[in-house]
This record gives sequence, structure tokens and C-alpha cells, in this order.
Amino acid sequence: MIYIDSSVVLAQLLAEDHHPDPSFWQAGRPLVSSRLLEYEVWNRINARRLAPSHADDVRMLLARLAFLELAPAILARALEPFPIPVRTLDALHLASIDFLRGIGQRPTLATYDRRLSEAATALDIPLATL
Repeated sequence: MIYIDSSVVLAQLLAEDHHPDPSFWQAGRPLVSSRLLEYEVWNRINARRLAPSHADDVRMLLARLAFLELAPAILARALEPFPIPVRTLDALHLASIDFLRGIGQRPTLATYDRRLSEAATALDIPLATL
């Protein structure tokens, strides 16, 4: 199972210099994220006024993911301290990964975000190869 951060989805949608190989999206392993990712992605697409040209691609890419809702247990974990300082949205993503680990899953994190990577490493969350 790979937990996807918004940086990976946006890199794919915006054809940035660094984005996953196409096989990353078709490898047959579960891809999951917090419902938060949907809001982060649409917010950035709308802020750049790209919805008219990118809406179908956004919908198709998001349809490949399973989403965790921001359940009370996830929100409660996000309120607790982390080994290193984290931003609010990162706390919610890390809490979502902790939730998955708590129910016996072993997710890796796919992200291009350096600060999120450092926080994940501090929590012993393995990073996916991109």
C-alpha cells in the first residue's frame, strides 16, 4: 500500500520536472490518501485557473485512489505531538498513515515534500521510491 501526498498528484497533473513514472500508477498495489488530498489538489488547480483544461485529468487520477475520511481517531492523532515540528496539513496526512498502521497496514509514503519526508522518517514511515 502506498499513501500518496498531494505533491505527487500535482507533479503528475502539472507535468513537473519530477513526477512518477507511468508504471507507478499502474503497478497494481493499493494507492490511498486522506480525503484531504482531494481538497488540496482542487485548491491548487483552481488557484491556477486550470480547471477548464485539467478537470478531467484530476478526476481520473483521483479515481485511482482510495480515500480515508478524516475520522475522529485521525483528527485526535493530528492533535498530538510529532517527533519534529510539522505543518497542519502534514499532521493530518501523518495521522492518516498512523491510523493505517494501527489497523495492521504497512503503508509507504509517496511524496516530493522534503519536510513531510523528514517527519515520516522520524516516525519510521518508509518512503516509496518515485
